[in-house]
Amino acid sequence: MIKYEVKMTSIGKDAQTYLESNSSFILIDEKIRPALADMVVEHSVGELAADIVAGDKLKVGKSEFEVVKVGDAANKNLREEGHCTIVVNMDATMPGQIAVKGVRPPRLRFGNVVQFYTEE
Repeated sequence: MIKYEVKMTSIGKDAQTYLESNSSFILIDEKIRPALADMVVEHSVGELAADIVAGDKLKVGKSEFEVVKVGDAANKNLREEGHCTIVVNMDATMPGQIAVKGVRPPRLRFGNVVQFYTEE
């Protein structure tokens, strides 16, 4: 079941560097127009069909990950603003973060699909 699916529409000029140095990237709905646009990955409007939980999967382009932890505010933020921070192969310590584990961080590319899903 697909829980959330969006397409990357803008990659901030510092987003890939932020991913490489902080093992994380910030997703936000393109309609929000964030003040820190250089740091974020904007995406098409999406609807959260069901809460994301540990054990779910994340696919970013061709890269796949397992969700290991979901911050207390992450699902609410996704519903309201399409916003969360994806933390790759590290612990999520903030309420708006979702921690995932995988082989390596994804490449952030315009047009990549971002999909949270469950295999159940």
